[in-house]
Amino acid sequence: MKDNNEDDFLLIREAIGGSRVSLENLIKKHQNDIYNIALKMVYYPDDAYDITQEVLIKIITGLSSFRFESSFRTWAYIITVNTILNVKKMNSERRLHTEFSEYGKSIDNTPDMLIDSSSPEMNLLIEEVRLMCLQAMLICLDRKQRMAFILGSIFIFPDYVCAEIMDTSKDNFRQMLSRARKDIRNFMENRCGLIHKSNPCLCSKKTKAMIESGAVNPDKLTFNRNYVHSIETKVKEKAESLNEFFSDESETLFRKMPYNEMPDFSEKIKIMIESNDFKNIFNFN
Repeated sequence: MKDNNEDDFLLIREAIGGSRVSLENLIKKHQNDIYNIALKMVYYPDDAYDITQEVLIKIITGLSSFRFESSFRTWAYIITVNTILNVKKMNSERRLHTEFSEYGKSIDNTPDMLIDSSSPEMNLLIEEVRLMCLQAMLICLDRKQRMAFILGSIFIFPDYVCAEIMDTSKDNFRQMLSRARKDIRNFMENRCGLIHKSNPCLCSKKTKAMIESGAVNPDKLTFNRNYVHSIETKVKEKAESLNEFFSDESETLFRKMPYNEMPDFSEKIKIMIESNDFKNIFNFN
């Protein structure tokens, strides 16, 4: 996720000057990054889309106040984080947020059932269960720790950038990130078969029970859809640099989660900028 400040600055100046195309291009360039941060925070794609839409409207309406003193990406992420941390808890958070110990009990209470994992269709469902479980672990973290883990461990932003985005000191950010890493690592270390094959919980063993309970709908996947690459491919250079210093399999698994394409927002942008308020903001004719 390399910053291209000059490209962004040009698009911003052109948008403020009245270029609809530049405004659309600026939003298209950054909307997927914002959407994926929101998606990791709130579990369900529909909730993430609603938050991203709110963030993008704030960015568009506040664009004329951008001072060109820092990167646009950092400015946009500050708006993103403030929106997510201050928004009322989504239904998914209220229903799913729990302690790691309680989530562990729910896994234990899900029976192991044998399946034929040789078919591509069943492998898609096993992957859905894997992604669902990783996302549920994120929800076990409180909001600030969750955001710290998403920014620092999944998207691998530098600590000074994360501190600025979260409006805290580098030391405070590092403490939040350290606690989040420790909680996730401790939960997975002796339980998750993705970490150690000898561990008791394997996604393939839980898949059939998840289907039968209705938690996984084979005809409508929630997580294993609409993506062509992982987050790791978006942060590949940073991930490789990080791995030179330490390797934590649990964090690597989260970086292998999908990098999803946001549902098209361009039509909504076109409708928005046709309003008189937006024409006044951007000098649109």
